[in-house]
Amino acid sequence: MGWDSNRPVPWDRMVREWLIYVAIMAVILVLFFRDTSLIGVFAGLLVSGPMYLGFGYVLAKFGYQRKSLAELRSERGDRRETRASARTTAADETAAGPRPKPAPTRRTGGSSGRPGGKRRKR
Repeated sequence: MGWDSNRPVPWDRMVREWLIYVAIMAVILVLFFRDTSLIGVFAGLLVSGPMYLGFGYVLAKFGYQRKSLAELRSERGDRRETRASARTTAADETAAGPRPKPAPTRRTGGSSGRPGGKRRKR
């Protein structure tokens, strides 16, 4: 898709996601970098906001739109339903007639002879 300046940008969603990211990363980085100065860590987290929003803006204008968790859940439910219906139709097809007899093999006794060749009787 090409650039379209009329496409909406989900600012609320992007800001909310970035704030969640900053909160989680701040906790993790404070736990790992207790002994060092945290000014650089928090500066990096704050600089990531405009970068994230900028990339999100460009991607939204190109037509990229991530699915929400509710949409992903509904798709997963739809896939489960189609699999379940496919299983029931497959079970109906197999139940329609008797199961065919498998081809003979050495293990099922369908081969021409026993291993070791013919033995003489004494």
